[in-house]
Amino acid sequence: MQTLPKSQLLRFVEQAFHLAQRAVSRYSSKYSKQRYTLHQHIVLLCLKVRKDTTYRTLLDELIEMPRIRNAINLTELPDPSTLCKAFDRLDMAVWRVLLNLSATLLPTNGVVGIDASGFDRSHASKHYTKRAKLTIQQLKVTLLVDTEANAILDLHVTTTRKHDSQIAPSLIKRNSDGVEILLGDKGYDDQKVRALARDKKIRPLIKHREFSSIHKAWNARLDADLYGQRSQNETVNSRLKRKYGTFIRSRHWWKQFRELVIGCLTHNLDQTL
Repeated sequence: MQTLPKSQLLRFVEQAFHLAQRAVSRYSSKYSKQRYTLHQHIVLLCLKVRKDTTYRTLLDELIEMPRIRNAINLTELPDPSTLCKAFDRLDMAVWRVLLNLSATLLPTNGVVGIDASGFDRSHASKHYTKRAKLTIQQLKVTLLVDTEANAILDLHVTTTRKHDSQIAPSLIKRNSDGVEILLGDKGYDDQKVRALARDKKIRPLIKHREFSSIHKAWNARLDADLYGQRSQNETVNSRLKRKYGTFIRSRHWWKQFRELVIGCLTHNLDQTL
């Protein structure tokens, strides 16, 4: 009997399952019901984001996916509420560990771009909001992307109008070991950012805001080919919205942050396929 080739979806599930096994134990506690493992919950939550769907629709589709269920040893489908509670229980720290591990699955070159983008916190109709002159509050998401294979190394999420130059330092400090060259646009033009990068042995390749001719001269001397790789950040931001949705489904801010980290993890896993 001929063996069917593995689909991208099946390979994604297998990769996510192996990653979850590396990151967490099977169960959160020895007192848990042990009906479903944390590994299964993590895979299903990633799959939900990848398919840009709801818990109920995902579980309905899994009825017709025996190979997917077998890949994670899922003999019985959970209720939508079970997955929802699992999403609430899994801490942000767990998802950050998974994101860091997922980045190690991809080749990196240390040339890293930093850039921010907005994600809608509501899925109201764009046509309606335009007619009603409503403003959809957005989350500001700053990504740190290695340009070799578009691996997302880290992210920062805020609900405030925090300036780019105030966000960059925390990302630099957390990821100094994986960054050799930092590419940033004029929003990150701050001597404190440059000084911190150099202190961490990182070469800052950040454009200057042009207040005088000397700033124009400095910008003209930038390595254009190297700086041009910063566009990979825009590609990744666009891909996240195109593949996994332009709005965040969760209602609470802490769930919204968590959902975005899962989206970045899902992106990295997709890049390995």
